Amino acid sequence: MRVKICGITSLEDAQCAIEAGADALGFVFYPQSPRFITPENAREIIKNLPPFIEKVALFVNETSDHIRSVCLSTGCTLAQIHFEVSESFFQILNFPSLRVIRAQCKEDIAKYSDHYRLIDAYCDNFGGSGKRLNIEWFENVDCSKIILAGGLDTTNVTSLKSYGFYGVDVSSGVEASKGKKDPLLVKSFIQKAKA
Repeated sequence: MRVKICGITSLEDAQCAIEAGADALGFVFYPQSPRFITPENAREIIKNLPPFIEKVALFVNETSDHIRSVCLSTGCTLAQIHFEVSESFFQILNFPSLRVIRAQCKEDIAKYSDHYRLIDAYCDNFGGSGKRLNIEWFENVDCSKIILAGGLDTTNVTSLKSYGFYGVDVSSGVEASKGKKDPLLVKSFIQKAKA
């Protein structure tokens, strides 16, 4: 199971996650988030990272031009689209992208099932709420293209193994405080996810 550590705000946290075995790092370009990072600060972190790590840029309610510009200027390799957009939006964006489904009911998880997608718990605010999805929704579902987010931490990630998720995405579940990762929690989470 692949692991993304989201809400990276410092080089120290990025390096800690990579050393612990993270496959991807998330950078939040949503100004209302407590984990917001400026493109300039993200660029400084990303230029010091080793190769073969996915650098994911998270956006809420932005234009395709803005998203593409930020990704190209920072060195991010994937755009995570955390708001409802049409299929043509992705064509115009013309950059590797990951659609996010903010699930409110079991039927929501079946949307875009032929695409890799991130499924998060719906909440009024965007991202990092620690709210957990009903895991029973995923029973007897092909989860091989699903990255699960929302309310994950070291106490529950092991219980996801049997579902066959492509990956997991964690932010608040491995933090010492908002925007600051706890190295021991990061290491423990990744070890359990990949065990």
